[in-house]
Amino acid sequence: MPRKKYSDLPFAQAVKIVKQATLQEAKPLQHKPIKDFENIESLQQRVDKILGIINDKKRKNTNMLFFVMYDIESDKVRNLVFKYLKKEGCISVQKSIFLGDTTAEKFNLIKENLSQVQACYDNSDSILIVPISTDYLKSMKIIGKQIDIDIIMKNKNTLFF
Repeated sequence: MPRKKYSDLPFAQAVKIVKQATLQEAKPLQHKPIKDFENIESLQQRVDKILGIINDKKRKNTNMLFFVMYDIESDKVRNLVFKYLKKEGCISVQKSIFLGDTTAEKFNLIKENLSQVQACYDNSDSILIVPISTDYLKSMKIIGKQIDIDIIMKNKNTLFF
């Protein structure tokens, strides 16, 4: 018998299926890596995507930028949230950090769906949704990699003599 395709279900329905799987009685988890994250782009490519969003001339002024950050113990739930955010068009900045650029209505839908995930089972997980302005995003700094974000974003002032 073929397996059901849960990816075709609405997000709220998928959350209910996870809830019915009695997650609260699950054994301790091993924190397996997210399969989809193995194919994540390089840091430079991710930075380029972020800059592409804020520098896009066709970007709607009514769209809002926001970060979604999560700390989720359950592999099943973490994978579900990861795939959901990718499906909704959010960009994976790091393993548990996404950047979204969408309308206020879609932002509220994402917020509501992630709230349903949190309410589904007894947990100590956290999901943060942080709206951010393009000015703050343009002033971001990256620490730990050999990327000079100021040069990429053309923020450095250069004096010619």
